[in-house]
Amino acid sequence: MTTRENGSEQGPVIRDNRKIDPETGQVRERAMPEPGDILDSAPEQQKQAGAEPKEDKGAVDSRVEELTRQLAERTEDLQRLQAEYANYRKRVERDRAAVRELAVASVLTELLPVLDDIGRAREHGELVGGFAKVSEVLESVLGKLGLESFGTKGDPFDPTVHEALMHSYSSEVTETTCVEILQLGYRLGDRILRPARVAVAEPAEPEQDATSAADAASSGESSSGGSSETPSGGSGESASGEPSSQPAGSGDGSGGATGDDSAKAPGSGD
Repeated sequence: MTTRENGSEQGPVIRDNRKIDPETGQVRERAMPEPGDILDSAPEQQKQAGAEPKEDKGAVDSRVEELTRQLAERTEDLQRLQAEYANYRKRVERDRAAVRELAVASVLTELLPVLDDIGRAREHGELVGGFAKVSEVLESVLGKLGLESFGTKGDPFDPTVHEALMHSYSSEVTETTCVEILQLGYRLGDRILRPARVAVAEPAEPEQDATSAADAASSGESSSGGSSETPSGGSGESASGEPSSQPAGSGDGSGGATGDDSAKAPGSGD
């Protein structure tokens, strides 16, 4: 029995792990490892298994932190992008509504003279027959588009929606009031397409009333006094209508004295 057979000495073991047999040129079947090889490699695998978890735990923690940081950044970017898109959509919808309102307001402004003519024809009783039906349909359609008329007699004057064309004072009002509507105003929502043209009246002040009454009284007295006076001058008549016997310019005999002086004048030359 050889030394290798009885196991007294362990000699070198050579294994051919080539997948192709060099002699036949065919693929070899994978051979199962021998029990001795498994026992020899077990301690080394156990050592590696004990050391690997410590290294893997540190690497996993750092990797988790990196992924958490990247996730937070991506989440912030997504939230920012979503907020920007929401603001953009709101802005687009607001701009679209503003453009639509401007277009409708432009068309309605051009139709206001037509509505004025319809109103005047209705006031004069000339809106009859088919024209009356057409005007009603037109006013109904414009009302659906949001057109509203304003301006009523007796409304308080508001310079933001009224345009005063006439002004007067009246004791029948307590504040500046629209006493007559000359032309209706129109609005579209909060937009004023045309202000109402009105005649306004303000309450009369007490001093102004007293001044007017005094002026009227003084003018009445002057007219009555002028009719009773009689002009005087060189008519030579007295107040009773009789001719005056006293010469003009003589009242206290001064005229006689003057006459004597004029008579003595020729003798004074001696």
